[in-house]
Amino acid sequence: MQTTSPPTLPWYRQVSRTQWKSFFAAWIGYVLDGFDFVLITLVLTEISDEFGLSTVQAASLISGAFITRWLGGAVLGAIGDRYGRKLSMVLSILLYSVGTFACGFAWNYHSLFAARLAIGMGMAGEYSASATYVMESWPAGLRSRASGFLISGFSVGSVLAAQVYNWVVPSLGWRWMFYLGLVPIAIALWMRRALPEAEEWTESVAEKGARPHPFGPLFVTRGRATANTVLVVVATVSLFLVFTPGGAGMVPVLSVIAGLSLAAFAVQLGGKRGWVLYLSMIVTLFFAFLYSWPIQALLPTYLKTELGYSTDQVTDVLYFAGFGTMAGCWAAGFLGDRIGAKKAYALTLLASLAFVYPVFAVQNNLLLLGILLFLLQATSFGISGLLPRYIGGHFPTASRGAALGFTYNVGALGGAVAPVLGAHLASGMDLGQALAVLTFAGTVIVVVLVGFDVPARLNRLTDPDSTPDHLAVAPAGKPVHARR
Repeated sequence: MQTTSPPTLPWYRQVSRTQWKSFFAAWIGYVLDGFDFVLITLVLTEISDEFGLSTVQAASLISGAFITRWLGGAVLGAIGDRYGRKLSMVLSILLYSVGTFACGFAWNYHSLFAARLAIGMGMAGEYSASATYVMESWPAGLRSRASGFLISGFSVGSVLAAQVYNWVVPSLGWRWMFYLGLVPIAIALWMRRALPEAEEWTESVAEKGARPHPFGPLFVTRGRATANTVLVVVATVSLFLVFTPGGAGMVPVLSVIAGLSLAAFAVQLGGKRGWVLYLSMIVTLFFAFLYSWPIQALLPTYLKTELGYSTDQVTDVLYFAGFGTMAGCWAAGFLGDRIGAKKAYALTLLASLAFVYPVFAVQNNLLLLGILLFLLQATSFGISGLLPRYIGGHFPTASRGAALGFTYNVGALGGAVAPVLGAHLASGMDLGQALAVLTFAGTVIVVVLVGFDVPARLNRLTDPDSTPDHLAVAPAGKPVHARR
């Protein structure tokens, strides 16, 4: 007697209605995140004119949001580990939206910089909370898709911001861009009001009555708690001085102090078995931001200053870039589920190298520039849609939010360095050439680190029994399937 196996459902039917609802709520948060975060890059020249800022000062306003990301990502991620992913998502969106609104009231460089610090903390928490929430809710075999689709929301937000810029700034001025950033909060909060908690977190933490305390190693004794409190202040102040004129002449020393302080946290949080993983993951992510953020941060400035593009033309080019990133995120999800996140990430980044220099060789052909930028962003920035899946697989559920939030957002300091470094390099060469050099060099380094799986290989030196991929199976060791 012959038996036939039941037909395999299309992938989108393997995701339940509740899981789709959870995804779209988190995705809208990413749309708002992208909208709020890229506003500063669009109005950088207008702000510079009003406040009389140099190129380096203007670039530091972009960097400002990265300075507090490490703290926001860790704290809000730990809240998600202990009290649930939903609470962490809501707190994150409130924080970065209020920071965006405050930017519209800035009266000088320093007040605007302070508001950018709040945006950075909220954005960091949004990344870790939403990413862990969606991936822990979706079936194991579709988690690269969940990661890529989710990150595409950031690109949608950037495209919306470009369109709003075209409508608002010429008639109302740059401040209204930030005022409008507060409006969509109600939408995201309403959608998240009745959402279920992430399935995997519920099964492995909530139902067991566990109360993870990812920061426990930092407070085991009174002396260590005091020392780590001082380290938080030292790291934050050092980073603030590095990216503001106040640290002029002391940047190398302050950078070393900040780096050592953050490394000390990584070693403590990782413990005897995981400290190498924490440090190597941070280095990988630092270069991932260093290759991707020069273009994200300074492309509008390059288009307006070196190519002389009008507001409408800048908006058109940003459409190509935004939709390229979005398409890349979607493609990354399918490719990551088919051949694995690490292999998909490395191979696609390698392909992106073919487009870096051609993008900055185009001068007066907007269509050709747009097409090349679409392809570059799809294969370069778009593939970073796999980062939540790539990072999250290295950490268990009970500490995933804090670990992902901390390592990703310490590594995100590469995004703070990128625009300032690009601006400095531009003093000795064209801005376009500087952006191309940074993007190409950073991409090559990340291809090596991810392609050869350096963080996992190094981790096995201190933790030979480490789980290869925590997101491939549920806590009980069984594949995670959709509830239908």
